[in-house]
Amino acid sequence: MNTQIIDTVRKNKPLIHHLTNQVVMNFTANGLLSFGGAPIMAKAEEEAAAMATIADGVLLNIGTLSANDLQAMIAAGKAANQKGIPVVLDPVGVAATPYRSNAVKQLLEEVQPTVIKGNAGELAHLVNVPWQTKGVDSFGDGNIEEIARKVAKTYQTTAVLTGKRDVISTTESTTINGTGHPLLAKVTGAGCLLGSIIAACLTTDDSPYEQAETAVAFYGLAAEYTASQEQVKASGTFIPHFIDALSMDVTALKGESL
Repeated sequence: MNTQIIDTVRKNKPLIHHLTNQVVMNFTANGLLSFGGAPIMAKAEEEAAAMATIADGVLLNIGTLSANDLQAMIAAGKAANQKGIPVVLDPVGVAATPYRSNAVKQLLEEVQPTVIKGNAGELAHLVNVPWQTKGVDSFGDGNIEEIARKVAKTYQTTAVLTGKRDVISTTESTTINGTGHPLLAKVTGAGCLLGSIIAACLTTDDSPYEQAETAVAFYGLAAEYTASQEQVKASGTFIPHFIDALSMDVTALKGESL
């Protein structure tokens, strides 16, 4: 984890343009604000490209996708590519229906993502690897490192595969993240918010691999810290304390002296 990436995000407060799903907007916005970024939620096709041009990064999340959303995502993604700002693609539930699968295929044909983030089932689907899924959840078992590497190579991107073990992979390097907590799997939108945190970290001058690894490691560390607090009993009490933890320094999350 490169803590300077986090410090830079908090100093610069990057504006992240979210085209994300309706279920998670409030949680995502508050989580990114706590971390140090500035969220804006704008999915109208009429302004998507213009909004992307004033942003520092763009998040495309297909959780509650509609036809209009898809066209807005393509417009925003293209504008971000032209401006040279990072794009995070979160193909939520891509394996659930042909509509989602075809939509992501179209997105990937027209937009170059800096990072593709998803669970094992979602990323496996993108590279035609059989995997058991149920809706937006992944239940399969297999070589997650190989799936992440294949996604990175196929789409010339950084792949972030999330689950019990998180994998960050580029065409050259792969690492397993060692932080996290099972309560994250009990919170709707936890993965979606991670996509937002990754997008914010991608706005620094470091490599996408290091930026993504830092975002994932910090996110998991914040979850570990939150779950260890006496006030946290289950997912309901986890959520507000987790948002608080996202604003903290790494030393505090580790229980170290400043």
